[in-house]
Amino acid sequence: MPSLRPAVFLDRDGTLNVQVVRDGKPYPPQTVGEFQLFPGVPEACARLDAAGYVLVVATNQPDVGRGTQAQAVVEAMHAKLIQLVPSIARVEVCYAPGRGETPPDPRRKPSPGMLLDAARALGLDLARSWMIGDRWRDIDCGKRAGVRTVFIDFGYTEELREPPDFTVRSFDDAADVILHRPRS
Repeated sequence: MPSLRPAVFLDRDGTLNVQVVRDGKPYPPQTVGEFQLFPGVPEACARLDAAGYVLVVATNQPDVGRGTQAQAVVEAMHAKLIQLVPSIARVEVCYAPGRGETPPDPRRKPSPGMLLDAARALGLDLARSWMIGDRWRDIDCGKRAGVRTVFIDFGYTEELREPPDFTVRSFDDAADVILHRPRS
């Protein structure tokens, strides 16, 4: 039986691509034309991939569930993302609207469902894996899945609920944190 592989789980908006910030809160781009990666993201992802990490995007896209964005637009953004960052092995998406959902969708961050589903599907070792994100939901999701966490701090008005393992200012810095740590 092949051994389990370590992964880096990646939030999308505000982590890989530039977010829209209004009143201190981040929002996703609304069109494929607005979807732009942060500088250095493809190169940093290639470094993580070359080091043996499986790259998995885990993204909440509640605007689809709320009816304010078309699923086809989100899927087109993901197609563009995979074209620009071919080292990404999988994109996990939760379209649940979130607000007032009873019970909450187990795949919607901060729940770890997307990470757990990807780990089962791809044979991933969560104990040697990481989550990179820019919001409290990403950090809580990573903690609940049992992975180490790296928080990209943009100074949003929302506060963290769980402390991240590391805090950085850019995706490139997050990749450096991971690449300079032992896997065990």
